Amino acid sequence: MQASVLFVCLGNICRSPMAEAVMRHLLKEASLDAQVTVDSAGTGDWHLGHPPHEGTRQELDAHGISYEGMRARLFRAEDAAEFSYIVCMDSKNEADVKELIGAASSPQTKVFKFMDLLPERGTPDVPDPYYTGNFDYVYELVKEGCERLVERIRSDLQ
Repeated sequence: MQASVLFVCLGNICRSPMAEAVMRHLLKEASLDAQVTVDSAGTGDWHLGHPPHEGTRQELDAHGISYEGMRARLFRAEDAAEFSYIVCMDSKNEADVKELIGAASSPQTKVFKFMDLLPERGTPDVPDPYYTGNFDYVYELVKEGCERLVERIRSDLQ
């Protein structure tokens, strides 16, 4: 059985590529990388084709996590049929994704907010470090949430 994860944020240069890179790293460590594919996308088109933001790259470098070859791309309605988990970094991204996919969503596609993985944190959204500059805090949330998502996927694959 296979699974696929798509992380979605606004510009696809900060939060969602950080989550993509961390998730790939964790899946490899868990020997699940052959069973689970991971990608990221944005709901806005300002940064299409750009690599992750410098702050994201610095944070990933500090933790020895690769982001090689990653480039910003736009979320497409067709993604709903291609991914089993669509994980939105904030409430606005989730609303935009649901509006874009409409009827294109397949019954097995799970669309949810990233912070649903961390309910004890008491915050609905992953803050956007493009505006806050707080890349280390976002990394902390992303790592913790991705660890939970790996366990959820492991369970779903059984």
